[in-house]
Amino acid sequence: MIDRLAPGLLVAAPRSGSGKTTVTLGLQRALRRRGVRVRGAKSGPDYIDPAFHAAATGEISLNLDSFAMDDGLFHALAARSATGADLVIAEGSMGLYDGIEGEIGRTGASADVAARFGWPVLLVLDVSGQAQSAAAIALGCAQYDPRITIMGVVLNQVASERHRRLATDGMERIGLPVLGALPRDSSIALPERHLGLVQAGETADLERRLDDLADRIEKAIDLDRVVAMARTTLEPATGPCPALAPPGQRIALARDEAFSFVYPHILQGWREAGAEIVPFSPMADEAPPVGCDACWLPGGYPELHAGRLAASHRFLEGLRAFSARHPVHGECGGYMVLGHSIEDGSGARHTMAGLLPVATSYAKRRLHLGYRVATPRDDGPLGKKGARLVGHEFHYASIVSQDVSNFADVTDATGVSLGVAGHRNGQVTGTFFHILAG
Repeated sequence: MIDRLAPGLLVAAPRSGSGKTTVTLGLQRALRRRGVRVRGAKSGPDYIDPAFHAAATGEISLNLDSFAMDDGLFHALAARSATGADLVIAEGSMGLYDGIEGEIGRTGASADVAARFGWPVLLVLDVSGQAQSAAAIALGCAQYDPRITIMGVVLNQVASERHRRLATDGMERIGLPVLGALPRDSSIALPERHLGLVQAGETADLERRLDDLADRIEKAIDLDRVVAMARTTLEPATGPCPALAPPGQRIALARDEAFSFVYPHILQGWREAGAEIVPFSPMADEAPPVGCDACWLPGGYPELHAGRLAASHRFLEGLRAFSARHPVHGECGGYMVLGHSIEDGSGARHTMAGLLPVATSYAKRRLHLGYRVATPRDDGPLGKKGARLVGHEFHYASIVSQDVSNFADVTDATGVSLGVAGHRNGQVTGTFFHILAG
């Protein structure tokens, strides 16, 4: 018997900072409280928002990326999100049409997700500083791409009842229903850090915050109309479709407040391939567990905890001993910890594992952002020599000293060469990019 696939919708906006996450989380929690089995999904390479979706819904939230993922993986992850649920509420990234230059449907834009899976768009509009003019923006979004359907709008940052009436009048003129209006209220904002929201596991009183959001959304948005407008053209997926082959049978996974940026679909794919994931905490001075045959250090915020990590001698010594027998890979923050040292934001230098010939600094901040298409120079935990890997880089740390990079030849999303990136030393490898699909 094939499980029914739930209908879905995509919460999107014309630009970042419009309130997508607020509306998404409030809808997810409010509907869950009504007994609806809701699943989240996130368009693009964001590793923070899915954890908030999971907290709001009690269900895993997967990333969907039309650039990084081939058709099979893209479809399989969406179908998995819709299997056994009542509703999928996906969240866009950046503006609705923002992505890379490329083939239509393969740009990484949120619109690609809505178009591919037949999910209508709930458009969140920040109407501060405007009223009827917001309708012109909504009309442009509705007409820009005939592949998608905008089901209605939510007005955000509404200053008064008169402001709401004026903005609603504009929407009525273009035939887009206003499904809700949120007043200006800075108290509902979730705390942020330099890579986005503070992680879900670190957000104080998260359950209360989510319930407060749900209370506000229930008052401001017509939930029944939102649910009734959800649609899908998704077909069931056939069999597992892992994004990346597991690097071992029992994988030691660093997991705590310093190491948490790992895409849920990567871990899900490893489990489906038969691998066991064994978490451990470097911040608790734990070494990779005995009996594991690979170690994975994901990204996170090691620069905020560098002093404590440098003093975690059981972790560092255990990691060095483990690497002599088994493969170890570090992504972004994990890569920094595998290096010689990390300089924190105040300029203090902290000694790390010394397994890779690189030293990094958060004091010398510079934004590194974008897709990375990598070809490994040798076989390793990310795949075979010459394989095509797609990842994403998003960090402010800088390399202050290194030996010659030797891990992979890398281009950006448009094929422009970025040279050689990352390092390999025996069975230890590390890169600044987070792997999305291999």
